[in-house]
Amino acid sequence: MEINAPNTDNSFSVAARETSLMLDFTPWDSMLKRYVNDDGQVDYAAWQSASDQELNTWLESLHVTELSTLERDEAIAFLINLYNALTIRQVLQQYPLASIRPTFLGMPNWLAFLHFFTKSVYRLKGQSLSLNNIEHGLLRERFQEPRIHFALVCASVGCPGLRAAAYEPEQLDEQLAADAHRFIHNDDKVRYDAARSTLYCSKIFQWYKADFLTKAASIPDYISQYRPELDLPNRVTVEFLPYSWALNQRTSS
Repeated sequence: MEINAPNTDNSFSVAARETSLMLDFTPWDSMLKRYVNDDGQVDYAAWQSASDQELNTWLESLHVTELSTLERDEAIAFLINLYNALTIRQVLQQYPLASIRPTFLGMPNWLAFLHFFTKSVYRLKGQSLSLNNIEHGLLRERFQEPRIHFALVCASVGCPGLRAAAYEPEQLDEQLAADAHRFIHNDDKVRYDAARSTLYCSKIFQWYKADFLTKAASIPDYISQYRPELDLPNRVTVEFLPYSWALNQRTSS
């Protein structure tokens, strides 16, 4: 009689389904709808006074998520939501503040600024994570998806506007496409001076150039996918705009 080995694929599928069922972005979605406006600005004061613990409770519920069992879009949505929520939590712990880049004697405190991104802020299945771990070690390393750079928000004006809704696996492609469209059609992030044949871009395109070049031959080519009306010439000068580290806050209404 033939003895069959255990069906590990079925076991994995069961684990994957169980993990997927555990992913509940509803609390995060509700908080975003309450405290983020259509321009992606955050009411930190109201969030801090009313829902600080709500955010902590939701983040606590995600600690047991098994990332390896998630499908691609589930993992990306999970990690973007986690990054943005942990950023918000760090700001709420220090608020009020004018920027995540503090100053010392009137000069930028770069060590404290870097610490914001490199210090451990979360444990996922026992693994210690910083914001940099999530962005560079998980999202960028595992997925060739440059549009994450229009969704990850480090609480600064120079960043993309924070989406006033959670990222959902079944809507992820549509959400990232809309984020890219909004960012690239924002003249504060991308604009073209035809008289000077110069394309002015957010420094996001400079810092993550390698990611964008996985989808286009050049930064102008990538931007042209979203803004063909610019009719960029073959030879165009690219200059990068100053990046604002001012806090992406709004005043309570």
